[in-house]
Amino acid sequence: MHLDPILPVLEIVALAILVIGIIMHRFKQPYVVIYLITGIVIGPHGLGLITDQVDLSRFGSIGVLLLLFFVGMEISLPRLIASWRIAVVGTLLQILLSIGFVYFIGMWRDWPIARVVLLGFVISLSSTAVVIKILQEWGETDTDVGRDVVGILLVQDLAIIPMLIIIGLMGGDSPDYRIISLQVFGGIFFIAGFALLVKFKDRIRIPFSNLLRRDHELQVFAAFVLCFGLALITNLLHLSSALGAFAAGILLSTLKETSWVHNRLEPFYVVFMAFFFVSVGMLVDLEFIQQRIVVILLLVILSMVLNTFINAFILKILGADWPRSLYAGAFLSQIGEFSFVLAAVGFQAGIVTNDAYNITISVIALTLLLSSVWLMCVKRIIVKNA
Repeated sequence: MHLDPILPVLEIVALAILVIGIIMHRFKQPYVVIYLITGIVIGPHGLGLITDQVDLSRFGSIGVLLLLFFVGMEISLPRLIASWRIAVVGTLLQILLSIGFVYFIGMWRDWPIARVVLLGFVISLSSTAVVIKILQEWGETDTDVGRDVVGILLVQDLAIIPMLIIIGLMGGDSPDYRIISLQVFGGIFFIAGFALLVKFKDRIRIPFSNLLRRDHELQVFAAFVLCFGLALITNLLHLSSALGAFAAGILLSTLKETSWVHNRLEPFYVVFMAFFFVSVGMLVDLEFIQQRIVVILLLVILSMVLNTFINAFILKILGADWPRSLYAGAFLSQIGEFSFVLAAVGFQAGIVTNDAYNITISVIALTLLLSSVWLMCVKRIIVKNA
């Protein structure tokens, strides 16, 4: 009898999460850390129990969509729109300051401007998946800090598009004006959609909503249609599919249809989200990190401290008090999963060398792993000095 190759993978991942989760639970670590450690242990650079992460990455991408979908259901759209200035201006300033900081390092190291811009982009992006997962676990998604952070993360997701275009141009690619036109249209479409949703929220109804409230099985598929349908639309418009999933959650939240969706999809969300973080943990090459331990650790510390204080400074000048600014800055301290994509594009374009690419991947992965520890330290300092 033929054995489906995905079955051993699923069993290994589930068993490893269970064992490591029981151990790490005693140290009160968030599940993000548990999943990342699981990926390191079972991955090709650990025990080598799983060497191909393609399937896990595909499952993980579904988890990211469900994560943004759930966050959208917990966010108040009017409050999120009210804080647009912090999200938009804060993100733009953070990107510019990150590039400026890398520029000074590049002057010392004699880097070309393309490498400076690429690395500035890389460190300016925070992890939507990690941050929102921690916000959910700590019950802070719809707090002032939570809304500031979520708004910035969403604008960062949109900023990835021009970042990829700029990196492509620096690597010698010619711009595709058809794609750019679709992206502009998509951005306008979703902004208009949010505005209409706020204005006519009392008149909008989900088709067959009364039937769906009574039929549990149809609820599952209706929720999937909403989440993945809008994610597909944004993807076809060459925007982030996570943006579409978030918009679907916002729609349900505004229409007050979240309770049955949450109940039906939460088990899927837990499983697929775990796959995402496990696949990220599998990228950590312990042998390579050991060979470059001093450089990598210095870059990890530098990037996390830099991101914390850049974001804290920006939020402070935009009107937040110092404790709130510093706390939000700590949430945004890690380098995000989309930076893996930027680094890969830059490597393929010849902007960074193979060694620099591997160092970048290691630094990104370690900041994801250490972000919750850093955040707890900053939170403790803020509470102690309050």
